[in-house]
Amino acid sequence: MTKRFLMYISENYSFEILRPVQNVMRDRGYQVAWFVEGDHVNLDYFSEGEKQLVDIQSVVAFQPDAVFVPGNVVPDFIPGLKVQVFHGFEWKKKGHFRIRGMFDLYCTQGPLFTKKFNELAQPHRHFQVIETGWPKMDVLFNTKPYDWAERDERPTILFAPTFSPALTSAPALFKQIKSLSQSGQWQWLIKFHPKMDPQWQQQYKELQNENLKVIETQEVAGLLHCADVLLSDTSSIITEFTLLNKPVVTFANMMPESHLLDFSSPDLLESKLSEALAPGPDLLSKIKDAVKELHPYSDGDSASRVLDAALSCIEAGGSHLKRKPYNLIRNLKLRKKLGYWRL
Repeated sequence: MTKRFLMYISENYSFEILRPVQNVMRDRGYQVAWFVEGDHVNLDYFSEGEKQLVDIQSVVAFQPDAVFVPGNVVPDFIPGLKVQVFHGFEWKKKGHFRIRGMFDLYCTQGPLFTKKFNELAQPHRHFQVIETGWPKMDVLFNTKPYDWAERDERPTILFAPTFSPALTSAPALFKQIKSLSQSGQWQWLIKFHPKMDPQWQQQYKELQNENLKVIETQEVAGLLHCADVLLSDTSSIITEFTLLNKPVVTFANMMPESHLLDFSSPDLLESKLSEALAPGPDLLSKIKDAVKELHPYSDGDSASRVLDAALSCIEAGGSHLKRKPYNLIRNLKLRKKLGYWRL
């Protein structure tokens, strides 16, 4: 019988992560369906031909062989192997390495993550860890750079701050970015996280001029390709940009790694960006080493590896693993949220 797979999503960014996996599944002749938990997903983002299951009863009736999840939780009453594919790289933020007892398989992005989850697997023994690379990155190496009418030969700075109020650099760097954009020495693109405070999004939009443009798109790969330097703070996009072997400047990063040009005084912004635009061999070497640890795959085949990992776990069965914890409170909350009380 043809295998059936479910994409379980709750945020718009999940499409970029799971569509490469869906493409591989379709190429191999498998059935694929999607289910949206909550009201954060814009249903207009579904493409023609993508099958959406509109209620949880339909999901259970679909009887998936595996459920692929970029979020943190998934109901245990949905049949099938539960596969964690992660929603980002930001391992510095709280909760990235938290084991919630809901997944059978963790598909990790690179050695840094694989090592940590293998350590966590030893005491728990109810899940497997397979390094696959991150499917969202499959398109990163094959995407054309973003282009715009005013683009010229000047270097391009991409500012992409996190939305977290405690970590975002948007307020602290506003004055400096305004001044630098008006000087005209560089071109600026700004990409906000969908959850960014609307007040700050509006203030930056009011800065727009021939040197600064705020971009609203769900496709970030092209933006990463067209920029010479990324300016951020503590965000998953830092790793995505680093995989292109280009310099990143961070403001007050939580745990600044050696390949980042981190600073904590806004007045240093211009000098840090100048340094990043002329990187020395030592910085480039550190960036290369970081890529090996974070995501060493540039072949665009991570989605295939994710599917192969799930298929191997399905074939092996789970008899060699301990039973997952009951997770009574989490599962009761999900049942209440989804309105499903059947056993």
